[in-house]
Amino acid sequence: MNCRSLCSLWFAVLFGAPLAQALDLSRPEDNLLAMRKIQCSTIDGKVEIYGWHGRAYSRVPGEPDRLLFRVEGMNIRRCGPLSEDPADPGFKLVSREILLYLDPQSGEVLRQWHNPWTGKTVEVIQVSNDPVNQRMRRTGRNGQPFVLPFSVQGGRWWLTSTVPLFYPNPLGGEYQEYVGGTYHATEMFNFFGDLASLEDPAVDSVPAEVGWVRISRWLPWMEMGDRVGLIYFHTAGRKLDAYEQLSGRMRAEIEQRYPDYREPPPLDDERPNETSWTFFKKVLDAR
Repeated sequence: MNCRSLCSLWFAVLFGAPLAQALDLSRPEDNLLAMRKIQCSTIDGKVEIYGWHGRAYSRVPGEPDRLLFRVEGMNIRRCGPLSEDPADPGFKLVSREILLYLDPQSGEVLRQWHNPWTGKTVEVIQVSNDPVNQRMRRTGRNGQPFVLPFSVQGGRWWLTSTVPLFYPNPLGGEYQEYVGGTYHATEMFNFFGDLASLEDPAVDSVPAEVGWVRISRWLPWMEMGDRVGLIYFHTAGRKLDAYEQLSGRMRAEIEQRYPDYREPPPLDDERPNETSWTFFKKVLDAR
């Protein structure tokens, strides 16, 4: 410890200035606060952006997996409190997100795609989900304290989250329980970062890296019907320091096609979440 640190410590003790305690990830309140620092910021309304990229492949029994697309995504977000109680660490996150399907060779944004299984050329519907909101509370659905399973080693932290999805398909009818067609997918997230900044109560938003994997049935715009097979995505990215760190390709798409995505929704946004499937239904219904 140097002289400056010793003097600061002596001043705090002598004059009663409070010394902030490092976050304890085993405590539900601190655990939730750490998650807010990863997802966005402890400053209400502060805008944060994640960006990521990777590839999407097919999986069909009896044939090699195919590289279908390169993909690039972004999510712009902000956080705020769930209640007026300053002791309540629960928070809400409001966001918008884009995922672009790119030509696997040129990297250009795909507008049309030739389906190698059906021989048809179809319109590509990019992901533009608005909103994608969530709420995180100090207690889980079972009423027990909600503590995320952080792993810590060598001054680093990481967090793994697997999200199985199984619910009525918005593109299906009323009889999915009998004839099938239920929406069935899995999303897998890995978050990583530096432990010192995560535990530091003076840091409102921590640098974080993210890995995202998704496994699902064919995308609806591919027009694959009930053909056997699935699509999987493998991507990685990080929390960006500024909007300008998004790629030129992504910024151009936002400026030309998705201008609202330069900002997240307001904190009082109460709209139902949008998904690729609900958005595609709107596109079909509008035709």
